[in-house]
Amino acid sequence: MLKREQFLQPVRPFLEITDLVKVIIGIRRSGKSVLLEQIADELRAKGVDDEQIIAVNFEFIEFARLKTAGALNKYILKRARQNKKYFLFFDEIQEVQDFELAVNSLRARGNLSIFITGSNAHLLSGELATHLSGRYVQFFVTPFTFSEVVQLKNSEDQQGVFEDFLKWGGLPGRFVYQTENDTRKYLQDIYDTIVLRDIIQRAKIRDLNLLDNIIQFLLDNLGGIFSASTISKYLKSQSRKVSAETLYNHIEYILGSLLFRKVNRYDLKGKNVFATLEKYYVADLGLLQLKRSALNLNWGARLETVVANELLARGYTINIGVKRDSEIDFVANKNGKAEYIQVAYTIDSEATLKRELFAFRGIPGKKLLITADRRDYSQDGVDAVNIIDWLLDK
Repeated sequence: MLKREQFLQPVRPFLEITDLVKVIIGIRRSGKSVLLEQIADELRAKGVDDEQIIAVNFEFIEFARLKTAGALNKYILKRARQNKKYFLFFDEIQEVQDFELAVNSLRARGNLSIFITGSNAHLLSGELATHLSGRYVQFFVTPFTFSEVVQLKNSEDQQGVFEDFLKWGGLPGRFVYQTENDTRKYLQDIYDTIVLRDIIQRAKIRDLNLLDNIIQFLLDNLGGIFSASTISKYLKSQSRKVSAETLYNHIEYILGSLLFRKVNRYDLKGKNVFATLEKYYVADLGLLQLKRSALNLNWGARLETVVANELLARGYTINIGVKRDSEIDFVANKNGKAEYIQVAYTIDSEATLKRELFAFRGIPGKKLLITADRRDYSQDGVDAVNIIDWLLDK
């Protein structure tokens, strides 16, 4: 089992804190359950008895009877004695009706360190956030990063591993399969589960064709800036007329499933976030490959998606940097520091290099040009780096 150190490290300071609920979110099959197992293993290594670790995966049928707040609360109190500290692991907690009531009640007991996972971006919106009143800390888990895939494959052919990663992504379960056909079946199962359980059932969507058309549009326009009106025009070309409200709702449902991440535009001069014209990036490139998008051979958009997902995995918040005469692909912020990043699959001419560097003019701070080339384009305060080197640089 690959130890996910990058995601374990930020959780460790909170392992034994009982007043804060540890919330771990990520797209389905991204490795949240394995991360919980690894956290439990670390607790055992510190001397915690198995009796003090209570794990419930709500996708397993044996726990179906616990899918109400009352039943879950009763089950835990029956197993946890007041004079001991216990560690509770609730996997896919959104399957429990009124789960926020049980989570908050158990947290208030004072001797329970609670970890919950969910496959919905809005897990901490609404009732749970209200009940916990800030007494939680959130962690975001992604599919395998490229550096994790390199560790997993233990191959010296980093270029070959990267080309495979750029095509099929990093969802952990897909590395079990040896053939392209089996990989597609695995990815199709994940996609169907996300669409059926995390979007259609949760949002009670009836028009499945509309949902599929919107997802296909987002896939076909990865890394492209567009608005709801652009999608509306596309749907009209597919003989679909949709109200703005319906369109916005469907996009929110899709984002809620974590299938895509939205990146807003940020005014570098005015320091404000624009409300329209965003970019969208799919959570894993294997799902792009699965859907046979028109973007399949657009390596630039794929590379940009890899960078976006890597920045999120590293704990950055990202925006598109907007200037009067140009844009920066990513303004990445972490711990109060910003990095400015341009992404180009290849620099095929001096004109292309000039265009990429022009976006950095007048911007202070750390500036990166990431490409798949092996040439060093560094100049004028801009550091150029190969994508593989950057992904493996800790």
